[in-house]
Amino acid sequence: MKSGTGASLWLQDIRKSEYIFGVLKTTAVFGAIIYVFYGSFAAVPFLIPVWFLYMRDWLADTAKKKEQQFREQFRDSIQEMAAALKAGYSVENAIREVSRALVPMYEKDARIRREYDRMSHQLDMKMPAVNVLEAFAGRTGQEDVEDFVNVFAAAKKNGGDSILIIRNAVRIIGEKIDTEKEIQTMTASKKLEFEIMCAVPFLMILYMKLTFGDFLDVLYGNAAGAVIMTVCLGIYIAAYCLGRKIIRIEV
Repeated sequence: MKSGTGASLWLQDIRKSEYIFGVLKTTAVFGAIIYVFYGSFAAVPFLIPVWFLYMRDWLADTAKKKEQQFREQFRDSIQEMAAALKAGYSVENAIREVSRALVPMYEKDARIRREYDRMSHQLDMKMPAVNVLEAFAGRTGQEDVEDFVNVFAAAKKNGGDSILIIRNAVRIIGEKIDTEKEIQTMTASKKLEFEIMCAVPFLMILYMKLTFGDFLDVLYGNAAGAVIMTVCLGIYIAAYCLGRKIIRIEV
């Protein structure tokens, strides 16, 4: 999935409770690294960048999920718009009709509802529909939205059967989003495998610490052990970053 913007535009959709969960999760992972690799809080100041690295990745993943959720919401909204246009609504009234149709479909704070409520308000302020939709595309920076708005603007400018053109665009965008969702479903198992593989080194060392603690004592509390564990941590982080690149599939 290629996006027309970075993840920063979607960070605003992350709820406060989700941010708290992300911080707690990152801190828990950070604590596990400290305990497993060093067994001492003395290493905390030197590993603060690791905390920020993991938190950055969590934010990127969460923002990407928010964008994907929005794309599915957008697909539903333009399908509703196509139905309204087919029923004889003008574009302006079709947008207002979609805004009403989204009420039972999504929560009040859903991004798509906020966007359509805003567009409806702009239309009430006598803004042209093309300008309203272009502003919508600018706020999201999302490729599917930009494609739809470009098709709509071209259809309005060049005339012809604009409703048929818009309906075809809705069908194509909807099929694209559905296809990408199917691909993500098929790769979900690989992502789960990756997460399990990331946890295995921690579990192995934790098991040995709990059952054969004396055997691992040589790796803790001395400079040589700290160097060895730091090298192992560096290799682990490099493998983690490589694995994340591999499981990210762009369509």
